[in-house]
Amino acid sequence: RPVPGAFWKRMRLRRPSTLAVRFLLAGIATAIAVGLLEIAAVTTGTPYWQVPFVTSIALVIGLPYAEASSRRALIGGHIVASLVGYAVLFAVGSSILTAALACGLAVTAMLATRTMHPPAAVNPFLVVNENLGLGFLFGTTIPGAILLAVFAFVWNEVITARWHRRG
Repeated sequence: RPVPGAFWKRMRLRRPSTLAVRFLLAGIATAIAVGLLEIAAVTTGTPYWQVPFVTSIALVIGLPYAEASSRRALIGGHIVASLVGYAVLFAVGSSILTAALACGLAVTAMLATRTMHPPAAVNPFLVVNENLGLGFLFGTTIPGAILLAVFAFVWNEVITARWHRRG
């Protein structure tokens, strides 16, 4: 994995037309991934598919070499943050204050486990505020994070990398 910041250093060395194509490809990938989330939400009848992952898509596609875009951060951050939400929900219940507490604790937990993925901070808010059952963790969070990691890998390391080798 390249060092953080290497992506932007490489981008500054490219022609403006090359950058424009790279940015256009990122927009196309984001649209495809969000469309797939919409299909998953309609198919499963679970509107929560979109909420934690739309911003994750923008991060892992737009800034693929950022530490927060790593597969460890993407998958681990969503799982850790959700687990914190469940711990708070089961310990003290659902309220506006406990939802805020869960978000703060989730950021602390993600930092402590080196899985910081900022978009995942919405997971404990949803878990506590909407009093979501474990189906959100096992039916939405875990499969969604894994599928997004696979999509980002294929897009960033196969499709986009192949284009960069030609350009």
